[in-house]
Amino acid sequence: MSVESVREVFKRDGLEDLVLYSEVISHTVEDAASLIGCEPKQIAKSMSFINGEYIVLVIASGDAKIDNSKYKAEFTFKPKMLPFEDVEKFTGHLPGGICPFGLKEGVKVYLDESLKRFDIVYTGGGDAHNTVKVNIDQLEKYSNYIKWVDVCKNWK
Repeated sequence: MSVESVREVFKRDGLEDLVLYSEVISHTVEDAASLIGCEPKQIAKSMSFINGEYIVLVIASGDAKIDNSKYKAEFTFKPKMLPFEDVEKFTGHLPGGICPFGLKEGVKVYLDESLKRFDIVYTGGGDAHNTVKVNIDQLEKYSNYIKWVDVCKNWK
């Protein structure tokens, strides 16, 4: 159901063509960028963290890495990645396709400052075969994000 939930988000405004399908599965940011034809840093990767009963989803540039001290200062808990086997259960999306659209209720989405340098970014699309091409305004509008944060390093 995850790809369908992503398409449904965009369908409301007639933008379901933003969800792009590929037979080829990309396993890394570099693979995804090569397949799409963009720079790896334009891949908006989704990093999911668990804190007790809720999930924090940080959407960041493909060349950014979580800075543990910045993360802890922002969220008041040490970053702990959501285990692979729990990804679909908590987010509603399959591993390799996590994105900020069509998520299960209760997932808290934050957009990292590393994305603001781009006009267009590419997120996951619900599974490993789908990608979403959005501009920053669309990313903000359709992600139901809480706020922009600065929790990454190595991208400046």
